[in-house]
Amino acid sequence: MGDLFGAPLARTCSNERELERIAADVAAALRPGDVVAISGPLGSGKTTFVRATVRSLHRRDEGTSPTFTFRHRYEGNPPIEHLDFYRIGEDDDIAELGLEEAFTPEAITLVEWWRNAAYLLPARRWEVHIEGSGEAPRTISITPPR
Repeated sequence: MGDLFGAPLARTCSNERELERIAADVAAALRPGDVVAISGPLGSGKTTFVRATVRSLHRRDEGTSPTFTFRHRYEGNPPIEHLDFYRIGEDDDIAELGLEEAFTPEAITLVEWWRNAAYLLPARRWEVHIEGSGEAPRTISITPPR
C-alpha cells in the first residue's frame, strides 16, 4: 500500500463502486493524526468518498454529510472527525464552532470544502480532488502528505 501513494496519483472511475474502492485504498494508508483535505464541485462525490473511508476503517456504514452541523465524529479506533466547510463564510464562524478542536493526533480528520478555511489545516496533509458530477466519470487526484 505504501508504494501506491508514494507520489501524487490520478485515477478515473466510471461508477460509485470504483470511487469507493479508491477511498478504501486511501483509508488503508491513513494513520491517527492524518488530515485528508477533499475538494471538488457539488455532486462530485466528496461525501461518498468520506462514507467509503469511514466504512473501510470502522467496518460500518455511518458517514453522512455534516453540511448543516459542520462536524461529525465517528467513534472507533481510530476516531474519525468529518468536517464540512461548505457553509463557512467568516473566520469568526470557525472560532464560534470550535472546529479547530477536530484536528487531534488521535483522530483521522476528513475535511470537505477545506479551502473555505484552509488556514486551519496542517501543511502536512493528504489532498484529494474529485472532478465530475452526475452520471459522468470522476477523475480523482490524490496527493499524499510530504
